[in-house]
Amino acid sequence: MEIYTSTSSTSSSTSSSTVSSSTSGSVSYMFITLLVAQIQNQDPLDPVDASEFVNQLTQLSQMEALQTLASQSESTNSALESLQVMAMASQLGSDVSVRTTSLEVGEDAVQGSFTLSSSSSATSVVLTNSAGKTYSLDLGTQSPGTVSFTLDPDELGIPAGSYSISVKTSNDSSPGVDIIGQLQGVKISDSGVILSVSGIGDVSSSVVTGFFAHAS
Repeated sequence: MEIYTSTSSTSSSTSSSTVSSSTSGSVSYMFITLLVAQIQNQDPLDPVDASEFVNQLTQLSQMEALQTLASQSESTNSALESLQVMAMASQLGSDVSVRTTSLEVGEDAVQGSFTLSSSSSATSVVLTNSAGKTYSLDLGTQSPGTVSFTLDPDELGIPAGSYSISVKTSNDSSPGVDIIGQLQGVKISDSGVILSVSGIGDVSSSVVTGFFAHAS
């Protein structure tokens, strides 16, 4: 009995020293602190099965491995984000197509496209300003597939300003609209990689649907 008590005391002292050198806020510190307390407070006449401690230490190793994996994933994501920025930056000055529901109309014509899943006998691109006034580009009957269009502000009498953009069809489908603009800037924000596109503004890189040749 005396030998057991002496060994327990030495082990506790060593463990406590080890624990004190750990970072107090870490999972490892909390786990080992609880384990040491369990060893110190166990009944010497009925000690806990050693296999239980082994299992708990195994759980600790697994938790540390998961923490390491999570940390590595964050580093990997950061590296991928940086690579994405560099790749996007190399495309500055190029035209890109962006899936959007809003548009800044100026003096220049705007090119865009959308994809129909089925035929439409009455198809139009509709711009709506903040006051609710609409301007439409009639595209008539369209077959399934990609439909390209050009919005000419002068021809359609559309004043400069901000508009929402949508497609109206005879089958009541609402296809997404891709607008082509020049890539003017790239930056990283808390929400990821952000692109500045002429005629559209700042958008997430996830809504870019295509790249085109550099503007001459």
